[in-house]
Amino acid sequence: MPSSVRGPGAGPRTVRASSPGRGGTGPFVSRRAPGTRRSGGAGLSVDQRGRRNRWGLVVLISLLLLVVGRLVVLQGIDGAAYASAAEQDRLRTYPIAALRGQVLDRDGNPLAYTVDASRVVADPTVVRDPARTALALTTLLDVPVPELTEKLSADGRYVVLAAQVAPETTNAIDELGLAGVFLEDDPVRLYPAGSVGGQVVGFVGREGAGLAGIEQTFEDQLSGTPGQRTVEVGSGGHPIPSGIDEATPATDGRDVTLTLDQDLQFVTEQRLAEACADGATTRASAVVLEVATGRVAAMGSCPGYDPGKYSETDPDRLGNPLVSDVFEPGSVLKAVTLAAAVEEGVATPDRVLSVNGHIEAGDRVVTDAHDHAPVDWTVTGILAKSSNVGTIMLAREVGDAKLEEYMRAFGIGEKTGIELPGESRGILQDSAEWSGVRAANVAIGQGVSVTTLQMASVYQAIANDGVRIEPRIVQSVTGADGRPEPTAEPARTRVVSESTAEQMAYMLEAVVGKGGTAPLAQIEGFRVAGKTGTAQRANPECNCYAGGGYVTTFAGFAPADDPQYVVAVDLERPTSSAEGGQVAAPVFAEVMRAALTADDVVPSGTPRPEFELTGTA
Repeated sequence: MPSSVRGPGAGPRTVRASSPGRGGTGPFVSRRAPGTRRSGGAGLSVDQRGRRNRWGLVVLISLLLLVVGRLVVLQGIDGAAYASAAEQDRLRTYPIAALRGQVLDRDGNPLAYTVDASRVVADPTVVRDPARTALALTTLLDVPVPELTEKLSADGRYVVLAAQVAPETTNAIDELGLAGVFLEDDPVRLYPAGSVGGQVVGFVGREGAGLAGIEQTFEDQLSGTPGQRTVEVGSGGHPIPSGIDEATPATDGRDVTLTLDQDLQFVTEQRLAEACADGATTRASAVVLEVATGRVAAMGSCPGYDPGKYSETDPDRLGNPLVSDVFEPGSVLKAVTLAAAVEEGVATPDRVLSVNGHIEAGDRVVTDAHDHAPVDWTVTGILAKSSNVGTIMLAREVGDAKLEEYMRAFGIGEKTGIELPGESRGILQDSAEWSGVRAANVAIGQGVSVTTLQMASVYQAIANDGVRIEPRIVQSVTGADGRPEPTAEPARTRVVSESTAEQMAYMLEAVVGKGGTAPLAQIEGFRVAGKTGTAQRANPECNCYAGGGYVTTFAGFAPADDPQYVVAVDLERPTSSAEGGQVAAPVFAEVMRAALTADDVVPSGTPRPEFELTGTA
């Protein structure tokens, strides 16, 4: 077959093969020109192809060196850092809740304690099958499947499925090994006594912090210090058995022991509830103090509340009215006026005054409960009959400035310092600002406001030979070594002399005796001393007394010949003018009887004296 031949540089020639059997691969074969090699492209010389191959080799080696170098950097130099980063990405840190300390009564009975529980949470980005996971949890958590499914499918990485779940339930959840479902500490605060002592103990909020009562005041001691746990987790978010698991343990809170007697507290609140059920009393309060120590043995108010159900309670009831609410006490405060008169030497129990049924006070006229012709009453009789006029006469002999001085010494107008939040100091205006009518009103317990605790503290001072002890409600706090550390001794203030206190106890006993205003305060077997009070209640709608109703009170101590306890009672009665001797005195008697009986106090060894209420002026 003819062939085409070109001169030098014309390129290879093409020859038709004679047949496939001669080494060709097809009907035509490309032949090389004599003296040349083919290397990836037609028309390149051997040197050109060599240079190209060498450059290719250089590039290949460079790439290889780059990869190897990078591997050296990653594995040799940065390997530890990347391994650490990967490990950190697998680590999860969870808080370990501290077990909150207990609140106990004086005998160690729990009023508040905490039990372990957990919060069930999920990371939706890790949950593999929200519907199946919800189905697995619905019975255990008592949450409907649709609700759980919605949460498990939500955007974000944290949702709460259920709170305060019991350990037996969380153990069952743990065994399921559900991807993306985790447990966090979420302890439960329990109040086994319910509403008994609830206003004193207070409660904790959803986040576990104390929001009222002792729970609030002693938050730092009760709460403890949380710990934490760091664990290495797998793809499902659960701990790797052989992975990192490090923990800093929590320090549990310290126990707080109160001075309350739980049984006496129960009786006190039960009796107050009965008083509130009479149809006329809207609020009733009582406090029991130990005479020799100032410790609160019981403190309650009706209506109260259960700390375990605080979220279901009217917010206005979540305080402690015995320390926060003030009222005008009325005649129960006459004991302060007469104590000042005795201490200043202007009165003795048997001094006789001619007392009219009314007296001018500034631009007003103040009367006794009922106007009457002049009566020759002893000072004892003035107190026993609760004469406004006789008390004002003695107050004028003492003088406004001195009377204010004694009232403040007895704790009126000042906080008692008790370990409870929200305490009011009461209201006592400076005597320099008293008008004629204000001076007269203050002497008989109007125009001045106190708390129930302040009222009890006045009578504690008289019963304690004239020495007032700041009331306390916390007995001890558990120390770091687990032993109870008694609280600091309360301040003691001599208000009046022992002689004055003795004379006051004698006259106050006449109030409960024949001819006095409070025979219903008597307790069989025990001599009782105390004072009634009936004061008009301010009406905020008119900033006046009209239509405000009354507050009836009784405060006293027993046994009068060897005082052990003080009980102060006040009842708010918007529609009734019944006197303290009729409604407050019986409550006093029942609470005091319970206190004396619980403490096995020996009955009085001597009979009540005979009292001279009248004489010759």
